[in-house]
Amino acid sequence: MKTFYAVLANSLAAALTNTFVWFAITFWVYLETKSVLATSVMAGVYLATVAVSGFFLGSIVDRYRKKTSMMLSAGITLVLYIVALVIYISTPPAVFKDDSSINLWLFIVLCLFGAITGNIRTIALSTVVTILIEEEHRDKANGMVGTANGVSFLVASIFSGLVIGYMGVQWMLALAIGLSVLVILHLLAVSIPEKEIVHAESGTQYVDIRGTIAAVGAVPGLFGLIFFNTFNNFLGGVFMSLMDAYGLSLVSVQAWGILWGVLSLGFIVGGLVVAKRGLGKMPLKTLFTANIVMWMVCMIFPIQSSIWLLGTGMFVYLCLIPVVEATEQTILQKVIPHERQGRVFGFAQSIEQAASPITAFMIGPIAKFVFIPFMTSGAGVRWIGSWFGTGQARGLALLFIVTGIVGLIVTLIAMQSAAYRKLSLVYRKPAPAYDAGDVPVREEA
Repeated sequence: MKTFYAVLANSLAAALTNTFVWFAITFWVYLETKSVLATSVMAGVYLATVAVSGFFLGSIVDRYRKKTSMMLSAGITLVLYIVALVIYISTPPAVFKDDSSINLWLFIVLCLFGAITGNIRTIALSTVVTILIEEEHRDKANGMVGTANGVSFLVASIFSGLVIGYMGVQWMLALAIGLSVLVILHLLAVSIPEKEIVHAESGTQYVDIRGTIAAVGAVPGLFGLIFFNTFNNFLGGVFMSLMDAYGLSLVSVQAWGILWGVLSLGFIVGGLVVAKRGLGKMPLKTLFTANIVMWMVCMIFPIQSSIWLLGTGMFVYLCLIPVVEATEQTILQKVIPHERQGRVFGFAQSIEQAASPITAFMIGPIAKFVFIPFMTSGAGVRWIGSWFGTGQARGLALLFIVTGIVGLIVTLIAMQSAAYRKLSLVYRKPAPAYDAGDVPVREEA
């Protein structure tokens, strides 16, 4: 556990640094260019890159020792941030005010890839849990990982704006470089007891999609779990796209920013609960219960225009996200052989994350041309306007409710599926403990 705490603290510092950089760069680009197009393109490119990169990054984690993978992640991130700082210092400030500037987008891309390279750590950390933690305690360890992610998100949300506002992007990158150096120095002192690299085949490809699909398909019901989470992310994209517009219709931008800082504590609370109590003997049942509550919350908080309803509902929603994430990690850590876990975690990340940007591009036109007119001048005004309210915000509220209904129906159907029953049976079977020293392997690094 001491080693796990050290790796977790190191990963927390790295995640905090990378999240801090990306949030700060997004704020800075908008302040410099005043271009909503630039920030929206940044968001789309970021999400798409995260989705695509999972296949490749997962293969890196399986190909090398976990500490080597983490060092590689930290080293590449450090180099990219240094190059970005050099470009910023050597470029006239006026150039960065033009959203078509090559130097601006080169600077953005360097920071983007610096932050995304940190996802190697996210995948590696899940496999490290398998190495360091006994099976019966992995759910609690995954809860601690969720807490660490919540802390990094909360701290980065607060300080990214403050640093850009008071110190500027140059000092922001200098801080990120300094933190990255400290992360590398600390990781050098951490020893992860992985004696050898375990490979199931005679060679390891950098992007082994076919083998990964075969590994997932070998576990009955596992594809069902991944596609269920993908569908949930597809619906979750509705909130990512429209929540700011809905919240800002209720309160000022200052109040909305403060509220999200408070709501982010939900990630930490949810992770701490899992770390303390675990997920129970049937994590799949816990997963579906959490989803039922989440979708019911989505149906309740938009019923009336109330910041208290919205705040309470979103806090409960955010508390449950670490539960859902820890459940999937715990299941994969048990049913997937350790030598394949990096690629399977990367595969799941790519498939599941791909859903959110798709929704983000689709939901805007649906809201604008269907739901908002329906509650502004359409039949919705006559049918439910007297008690539900009318206007643009109520159109968004109705869309949230419909999303919650669809999510609840899909969850209830999934609970009755053959995939759920098959995966539950597989999870009940005992899994062999991981010990790299006891397995015949071919060492590559």
